[in-house]
Amino acid sequence: MAKIGVFVGTVYGGAEEVAHEVVDQLIDKGHAAQLYLEPLLEDFLEYQHDVALVITSTTGQGEIPENLLPLFVALKDRFPLMPALKFAVIAMGDSSYGEERYCGAGRQFDALLAELQGRSLAVRLDVDACIHFDPMEVAQPWLEALVEALR
Repeated sequence: MAKIGVFVGTVYGGAEEVAHEVVDQLIDKGHAAQLYLEPLLEDFLEYQHDVALVITSTTGQGEIPENLLPLFVALKDRFPLMPALKFAVIAMGDSSYGEERYCGAGRQFDALLAELQGRSLAVRLDVDACIHFDPMEVAQPWLEALVEALR
């Protein structure tokens, strides 16, 4: 089965909760999934021939949470092309903050990983806190489709 790194950007814990649930389900399906709450570039590069899943909330003006920002900056600065990387992104946000800010962190990560020549396994999932009190309601069918894509 797949080796999957799950890289989390969180402020109040919502994205972390989703990430724990996702990792548990991936492991139950036989995948080797590892959660990273303070990810470093070296952690991410371990998956450049495997699968990276980014699960992130968005802060303030559409920024990346502080715990995930160093990884984003390092990837952008070093710009390691990773054509063997397969990736997916769950972006969590609140649409009441406006279209440009909504899920901004996830949109930025999705775009950067594509620029680094990674291959997206699924269309980015945008989870709107204004509509979905329980983000797993939306993430569950998306995750099931992702697991199918990993076969």
